[in-house]
Parts: sequence; structure tokens; C-alpha cells
Amino acid sequence: MQFNHFDIDVFLRDFWQKKPLLIRNPWKSWHNPLDPDELAGLACESEVESRLVTQVRETWQLEHGPFAEARFGQLGNKAWTLLVQAVDHHVPDVAALIEPFRFVPNWRIDDVMVSYATDQGGVGPHFDQYDVFLVQGLGQRRWQVGAHCDQATVLLPNEDLRLLAKFEATDEWVLDPGDILYVPPGVAHNGVAVGDNCMTYSIGFRAPSRGELIADWCDDLVADMQDDDRYTDPDLRMQDNPGEISATAITQLHAMITKKMLDRDAFARWFGQYNSTPKYPDADWRPEEPIQIEAVCEFIAGNLPLCRNPASRFSFIRQHANAVLLFVDGQCFECRGETIAFAEQLCSRDRIEIGLKLGKSDFAVALIATLFNQGSVAFVSED
Repeated sequence: MQFNHFDIDVFLRDFWQKKPLLIRNPWKSWHNPLDPDELAGLACESEVESRLVTQVRETWQLEHGPFAEARFGQLGNKAWTLLVQAVDHHVPDVAALIEPFRFVPNWRIDDVMVSYATDQGGVGPHFDQYDVFLVQGLGQRRWQVGAHCDQATVLLPNEDLRLLAKFEATDEWVLDPGDILYVPPGVAHNGVAVGDNCMTYSIGFRAPSRGELIADWCDDLVADMQDDDRYTDPDLRMQDNPGEISATAITQLHAMITKKMLDRDAFARWFGQYNSTPKYPDADWRPEEPIQIEAVCEFIAGNLPLCRNPASRFSFIRQHANAVLLFVDGQCFECRGETIAFAEQLCSRDRIEIGLKLGKSDFAVALIATLFNQGSVAFVSED
């Protein structure tokens, strides 16, 4: 799917992380990529994260999946919403929804959550800590947006749903199929289905907090530190007051910490691996039988395209003109020479053609075999 009319430069300049924007059907040709029954089927699978929100007047209740198929028939006339996370990992047509939004770097993209709601169904007024594009897929939904929220905003006593105790709408729109509402981080919003068969695709973006980055970066550093790497003071001088922690000692102690934490190259390598770790790292996408080098060469010779697993994460960091670090599903691969262009293409496209020249590179072939065997890529026949 592609946009027919949408000014990316204007959007990034005037709206991205600044204010909400209603985008009336910008698609070349919109069609709903997923049937409601298929969504319900995914919610019944144990490896798929799903939630069910039911509403009676101003009270919302949350259930976590997987759900028995009979559960949906037991809901009666209640207003309810089914939410299924990371549907793009399982449905290629849903994964294709991400493509037009790649003006935001891939490392910031999280997943596509899909919701289905009956008439008046919703999850209540709330705010998110990340950017989101809300694409109306089927039916209609009334969206309201309100004020900017933060950690001090008062919430209702429901930790699972984190609903706002007070919500006042500043704008309101009814979205039809193909319409998109962009909501920046922290902006209060509330969506309510208008009629049955309401489906919305939420394309969310990752926004690591400062606390998360510091905690995980420090955990990685500490794991490699030696116990005998300790404070020393061979030039110690007698102090007037032995109870004082001197400025010299504080400077040296502080340097012990910052010297490690300010290593930019080490941080870049760590972040590439941290950020490319799959959303669901316990999911096993490996093939039943590992591929051998000879088979990789045969596929390349046969001009079979290489396709990325929609559940995998790819990114790269340029070290210098002659080397890039390729990160795939938490693993780091140093690429040089002819494999640099391959690594860059692999991070920018879901499907690439591998030239015969690259197929003669032992490193490139070995890299493809490794990525295939960890379930990150696959050769796909045109048939």
C-alpha cells in the first residue's frame, strides 16, 4: 500500500511530535487487509498477545488472551473491543501497512496493533508515551483528542488500562475506512466505535525512556567488568580531616564511571543489539532444518529473492566508509566491502534480489545462512 497524496516534509515540520493531525484517506487504493474473523482467530492463539476490553456505562474491564473461541459469543449486547498486538508479525498484508510510514526510521517502528469493536466499544480516554498513526480499516470510529498529559496526570484506579480520571475533548472527528489520525506522545485521546464491525490499525513507534537506556546500558557494562577493576590512590596525601571525601577522590571515582559510560562506539554497538532485539524474543522462527551453504548458493544462482521475517528487526550503524555494523534480532555482524551495500538494502527493503556477484562472497553467503537459520530471512519462490 502507498499514499497517493501526503506531504511528508510538511507533516514532519508542523505535526510530528507537536500536534494531532487528521489525514483523510491518502491511499492510492484503500482496502481492509484483515477480516474480523481472522483477527479473532489470532486472539485464540497462545503465542499472540491479545486483550479484551468490555464496557458497562463508564466502567471498563480487561481480560488477557488467549481466548476460547466461544468467548466472543458470550459477550451479548455489551460494548467490547478486542485488541491484538503485533499482527504484522503474522499477516503480510498488515505488515505492508508500515511501508508508507518509513519516513520515520525503522528502528523507531514498534508494531501494528489491530482492534475490533462493537457499537460504542472503546478502551476509554487515555494517553500513550509514543507516536501512533490510527488507520481506520473497517466501519467508523469517533476520535476525540484533548490536552497534553504527563506523569502528574490523574488516572482512574485501574492499573491495567491507565484511563484518565478527567478528559475534555478539544477536537473530534469521525473516521471512515482509509482515514488516519496521527496522535503525538502524551496527547489524550478517546476512540469510540460508531456502529458494529469497527476495525482500527494502530501503527506505534518505540520511544525508549532515559531510565530504560541507562539501566540496560549499565547492566551490559557491568556484565563485562572485572572484579579487580577497583579504585586506587597511589598518590594519597594526608588530609586535615579524615572524615572528608575529597574533591580529588570524587573526581577519580566519577571518572571510573564516566570513562566506561562515555565510550560512544561501545554504546552504539550495544544500542544496535538492544534495539534490534525482537518484540517477542521467546518466539521461535527458526526453520525446521538448518540451511547449508550449498543450498544458499543454489538459491542465489536461481535468482530467488530474499525476504525478511516481518517479526524480525533490522538496522545498521555506519562505522566509516568501509564498514557498517548490521544488527538483526539482537545479533551484530560487521560488514565490509561488497557486503556493505547488501546490509544497507537488507535494512531498507522487505524483499531484495541478490546478485550473482554477491553470491561469490564467502562472507555474504555465510551471513545469509546465519540469518536464515535464526529465522530472520527466507528465500521465497515466485510460485
